[in-house]
Order: sequence, then C-alpha cells, then structure tokens
Amino acid sequence: MNYLKSQTNPHFLFNTLNNIYSLTRDKSDLAPESILRLSKILRFMLYETSGSSISIDQELKIIADYIALEKLRYDDTLVVNFNHSIDNNAQTLPPLLLMPLVENAFKHGVSETRDLPFVNITLSVIEQQLLFKVKNSTETNTSNENLKENIGLANLRRQLELLYKDYHLAVEKNDNSFSVTLTINLKSHV
Repeated sequence: MNYLKSQTNPHFLFNTLNNIYSLTRDKSDLAPESILRLSKILRFMLYETSGSSISIDQELKIIADYIALEKLRYDDTLVVNFNHSIDNNAQTLPPLLLMPLVENAFKHGVSETRDLPFVNITLSVIEQQLLFKVKNSTETNTSNENLKENIGLANLRRQLELLYKDYHLAVEKNDNSFSVTLTINLKSHV
C-alpha cells in the first residue's frame, strides 16, 4: 500500500507541474495563482494524507482545489460539473483514493479534446455506499480494445484490492467520452 501511495503522489505532482509549466511557457498571468493553489494541495498532501484515512469532507476539498487549478489552464469552453451528496461528511476513506480518476479526466481527456471539452463528476455516499462517477470528453481516436490503462488507474485498482472486499470499478469509452464508475461498500474495508 505504501508503494502504491508513493507512486500516486509523484504522479499527481508531475501532472500538476506540467500544467503550471504550460502556463509559464505561455507567460500567463494565471501562473502565480496556479503555484499558490499547488502549494495548498501539496500542504494537504504532506500533512493530511500520512494517516490511513481522511474525512470525505477533506477529500471533497482537495478535489475542488484540484479542479480549480485545472480550470486555470482552460478558457471558458471547458465545462466542469462537480456534484456531491454525502449523508455524513465525517465518513472516512483512504486519502486521495478518488483523485486519480479526477486527474485522468483532465490529463487524458480534456487536454486532448479539441471541441466542447467537459468533465462531469458526481460523488454520493449514502449509508456507507460510495458511488463516484467521472465522465469526460475525449477524441474519437481509440476504441475499447486499444484502451491502455495508465499508472493512476492501475494503482487505484490495486489499492482497491488491498483495501476493500466489496467494490466495483467500471471503465467505458465511447466515441466522444470516457467514463469511470466506482462503487465501494465502505463497510467492507479490510
């Protein structure tokens, strides 16, 4: 588990630094704000994710901060919807468990979409049943057969195997969208 976490955090940092690099290369006035947002995210990663769990409320905040950081890179054509329904914000889960799916939506979807880029994220946790859906725009250049799993998704699968007895992760690629649905019975934590 520690090995998987040690890969996830640098993966997250690498993606974020690439985003900031593109802003600085374009001499964007948004570069300082993005560095400040990255600092906030790194502070969270250093001081809040060392334990085995965090509250869903903390996970929501870090996802919202990451989305805000990503939105700095795009013009107004990018549409991002982030909706959540949580019956107990103190409910816990492993730190940054959901983040790879959010990162992938931007890194492998929106960044490669020319027309009408979008990301739709929905999280619900009702009676310890987590449902997390991420759907993003994509180009029509790959089929389900050619879909190669990236390091973030592969690490997430392995973490789920180690952490929960009852979960399901489904990936679906259509002509213009990519979606991932994760369900976890949080009571099935090992």
